[in-house]
Amino acid sequence: VHLGESGGGLVQAGGSLRLSCAASGLSFSNYAMGWFRQAPGKLREFVSGITRTGDSTTYAESVKGRFTISRDNAKNTVYLQMNGLKTEDTADYYCAAAVGDGLYKLQNSFKYWGQGTQVTVSS
Repeated sequence: VHLGESGGGLVQAGGSLRLSCAASGLSFSNYAMGWFRQAPGKLREFVSGITRTGDSTTYAESVKGRFTISRDNAKNTVYLQMNGLKTEDTADYYCAAAVGDGLYKLQNSFKYWGQGTQVTVSS
């Protein structure tokens, strides 16, 4: 199983980025997906999650209204559209896959993890 994140980079505050996570080696449509992030010196935290069908999503309060998670099961890919970026969004962003029909937020619910992509938001 491989989860490969892309789309990170350096952006000014107020800007946008779209992260992608391409999955291989698993039946993608059987997995709920999530995005997490880890800022320097901080613990990894939940950002957003989506059910395996894409019919339900959830967000951390800190990103609600600015970030949008989506998925394309035909392309085995989950996305995170990030608008209105703030300096506090600077972190390594990870996608993760969880088996099941639910919507998951806890890290130990996720079986597979990507290597992460770095997002830096400058002031």
